[in-house]
Amino acid sequence: MAMSAPTSGYDHVDYDTLDSAKLAFIAASRKTLTFAKDFGFVADDKLGASANIFSLSLEPFIKQGLKEIQVTLLPEGLGTADDARPDDLTDSELESFWYNIGLKSVAVMTNDAATAGMQTILVGMYLPSADPERVFTKQFMKGFLAGFVDGCQQVGCVYLSGETPQLKNKIIPDKLDIAGALFGVVPPGCEAIHSNNIQAGDYIILVESSGPHENGFTTLRALAEKTGYRAKLSDGTEFWHAMNRGSKLYTPLIQAILKQGIFLSNAENITGHGWQKIMRPLKPLRYQIEDFPPILPVFEFAKEQLGMSYTDLLSVFNCGSGLALFCRDRQSAEEIVSLATSRQYKAVIAGQVSDSPTGIREVVVPKLGVTLSGEAFKLGK
Repeated sequence: MAMSAPTSGYDHVDYDTLDSAKLAFIAASRKTLTFAKDFGFVADDKLGASANIFSLSLEPFIKQGLKEIQVTLLPEGLGTADDARPDDLTDSELESFWYNIGLKSVAVMTNDAATAGMQTILVGMYLPSADPERVFTKQFMKGFLAGFVDGCQQVGCVYLSGETPQLKNKIIPDKLDIAGALFGVVPPGCEAIHSNNIQAGDYIILVESSGPHENGFTTLRALAEKTGYRAKLSDGTEFWHAMNRGSKLYTPLIQAILKQGIFLSNAENITGHGWQKIMRPLKPLRYQIEDFPPILPVFEFAKEQLGMSYTDLLSVFNCGSGLALFCRDRQSAEEIVSLATSRQYKAVIAGQVSDSPTGIREVVVPKLGVTLSGEAFKLGK
């Protein structure tokens, strides 16, 4: 007769919930095993091992005569983006919310890798909690895993492994930390993107975002305490829904550009610090922005309710522009916009790079009367 684990008398790890969750994550992983088939295959599709194996094919690199493979190993976390929601979501709303968080979890890792020209091959997740039975709910498991798998399919990567420890003394009850890491490569025939290639005269292309993506949630949660998460925006959307839309995944677009043979002198994922990220290279350059995708209602709502200036707004949020791409000439810029449009991304030729007359890097947006100075922006590369 089988005996169940003791459930009283001392603190214990809830293996029943954790093992059930682990099996669900493994089942989700199996759905992704063919998503990176151009780069190799999973050696044992049964999964469940302490270290699952992916066989990376060197044949396409050898055919190109390459003696080296450029790779990345990139860890990243979602932060607190999964905390921004009302307490009265219906089951269907909660499932939709967690679906979008699944997409965000893929985006927060792969979009950074994409800006270096990397194609993500493998992703893994780390999901610690204090009370797994309270976080790994039916709505979470169904919504999050569906969003995560869909994100992997869009990017073209395999979800290979994960860890779901119970950490009672380190994680706040009812909360979940969502983090992970990826392995990516520069595909054969493509070039890595290096920001030191940017120069005066380059064209700037801005690609739309879907909303805040994974950043600015400290400000947005504070705003929700004032207005409520179900406040209506100018387009009729509820605030919680607009701020939690699934993030745009930029790997497919950047890979299409590189495979077309278009040289990108830089690419910047516009995340924390907002449009200041456009001037992340340390060179003393001016980034003149004459056009940009529409500022989304969720950002206009934040500006109005918090009394923010456009300078403040652009310093915190992506404001509807989630990716900045840089190329040498107008023809290349037009080709990039065309490639974006054909893949259902809205993109505009935003402006040009020039030498900074002040000797300090800056982003200038005449339409909004905004100048963002590098003196106030410490990050650089």
